[in-house]
Amino acid sequence: MAGRTPTRRRLKRPQPPIYNGIINTDEDKNNDFVCPICFDMIEEAHMTKCGHSFCFKCIQQSLEESNRCPKCNFVIEKTDQIFPNFLLNELILKHRQRLEERKRVKLDQPNGMKLTEFQELLSHEDDNLDITDVNLMLEVLYQKKTRLEADSIAAQNQILKEFLQHARRRKQEQLDKLMGEVSVLDQDMQRVQEMMSSHQSKYQHTGLDMSRVLNGHDPPSQATSSDTSSSSLVPVKTEGRTDSPSEGFNVSKNVSRYHWLNSTLASRRTRLDQHFDDLEKCYFSIRLKEFGQTETHSTDSLCEFTDSLTKFTKYSGFRPLATLSYASDIYNGSSIVSSIEFDRDNEYFAIAGVTKKIKVFEYGTVIRDAVDIHYPCSEMACNSKISCVCWSSYHKGMLASSDYEGTVTLWDAFNATKSRMFQEHEKRCWSVDFNHVDPKLLASGSDDAKVKLWATNMEHSVACLEAKANVCCVKFNPNSRFHIAFGSADHCVHYYDLRNTRQALNVLKGHRKAVSYAKFVNSQEIVSASTDSQLKLWHVSQSHCTRTFQGHINEKNFVGLASNGDYVACGSENNSLYVYYKGLSKQLITFKFDTVRSVLDKEKKEEDANEFVSAVCFKGNSNVVVAANSQGTIKVLEMI
Repeated sequence: MAGRTPTRRRLKRPQPPIYNGIINTDEDKNNDFVCPICFDMIEEAHMTKCGHSFCFKCIQQSLEESNRCPKCNFVIEKTDQIFPNFLLNELILKHRQRLEERKRVKLDQPNGMKLTEFQELLSHEDDNLDITDVNLMLEVLYQKKTRLEADSIAAQNQILKEFLQHARRRKQEQLDKLMGEVSVLDQDMQRVQEMMSSHQSKYQHTGLDMSRVLNGHDPPSQATSSDTSSSSLVPVKTEGRTDSPSEGFNVSKNVSRYHWLNSTLASRRTRLDQHFDDLEKCYFSIRLKEFGQTETHSTDSLCEFTDSLTKFTKYSGFRPLATLSYASDIYNGSSIVSSIEFDRDNEYFAIAGVTKKIKVFEYGTVIRDAVDIHYPCSEMACNSKISCVCWSSYHKGMLASSDYEGTVTLWDAFNATKSRMFQEHEKRCWSVDFNHVDPKLLASGSDDAKVKLWATNMEHSVACLEAKANVCCVKFNPNSRFHIAFGSADHCVHYYDLRNTRQALNVLKGHRKAVSYAKFVNSQEIVSASTDSQLKLWHVSQSHCTRTFQGHINEKNFVGLASNGDYVACGSENNSLYVYYKGLSKQLITFKFDTVRSVLDKEKKEEDANEFVSAVCFKGNSNVVVAANSQGTIKVLEMI
């Protein structure tokens, strides 16, 4: 060992990876796929009888000049002794594809070299690497690492900067929106303050300081009032002024006014606090052209919101005016009222339901009676359960009804006689309605998926609209002879022009279940009810709903729906009546029906009653509502 000369230790050369039996180096690939004649990649590889492969053109030209193999000098007598080398052609094709893929990857990743490529580069280097070469390579790698780290930090900082910019932009937009809303509020507060100042001058002669009342200050002292009252018969001179006896009366009157105003304001403030979020949304939706944009300088929008605020805070509950019963006898367990309707003059109202009877009551008599038992002024018996009744808007005593057998009947309500029957529906008929413009025209909707149009002077239907599902309700536009809406089990409200029934003018989609009612709030707006426990307000020319009303429960029954233009009333399956203001989505007031037991159901618990409000009707455009539940109890209620 001591006599041997030290030699440089040779590093073991790493073996390149193998793909499909081919060593992955350019040198070996060239040896395997290069034609010995043209020294290029073999095209259309052909093999001689001696086993060597060449390009087809190259070997063909070589054999024309000499009959020997260019590789081993084997004698080849005829050109037909060369054969296509299919396996080599396939390997060459795969090799070409790999080369193309590598070129594509290098173009896609120009910033760096893959580890396998770096290993391949090292494999081609001479094994006799010295320390200088290694240090140079390490320096290059360190520079590359430093560059990559710097690029990574720069990318992170750029992402952070973009996030902060986006967050600030969003907050700035929110701030601009809030500043715009605050500006609108400031302007409206100044405008209201000016109006209050002008109104305050009107109350100076009454001796009552309205600003103190409206701001919640104490009322005029009772001592002042009592002292003045006790001496009201004797005039008192104060600083040259004579107090007349009427001034003591005025102070007492002002105290009463104070208490009334204070009570009214307290009640309205309570409702304001309960529904502040909805009212705020309503305010900005009216006062701003679009959400988040600049204010509308017109005073009309402020007056519009004032009107909405007044109507929303106007009522806080119900006052019962009368109670009626639809039940035929105390042993009848089912007395569901399915329909309540007032006549054209709001003097009479008809009640109909599952007892197969239509009862007509005079409203004035019902209100004036001091007893709880009210007798109808007219009563009509049908052959089947009644689903709907409707009064003619032209003929005083004409009433139409629809029943479970699919029959539409015209009645002389005050004589309790039938004037005509229409029996073309094949299944249960849910709804009937008179046209308000053409007194001879009426429509009906049925489970046979048809809306039929009838004329009071004809025995057969005059037209028919084909629906794709059961028709649950039908209603004419109150200001049009030709426009009609109907709700269907397909979850939609369909709006048609009778002059062109091939296609609906609009299909209002948004409910998740069958539409049970559709009523016109006015000539341009429709409110619909569905068993998805929602009411929806629509504009006849728009496909999306304007507002959704939620709060009541309705999953399987017909619970009634009515509107007087500003308010919408419906029943609920918790045996309550709900009233909504059309400008806000939450219920305004509710009324709970008492649980009533028949003789046979007295032992049932209240939670097992399954009672629900089944019919609702407004008395014209007034604040009076008539509602009935599944036990046949009818309540005449006044909103207060």
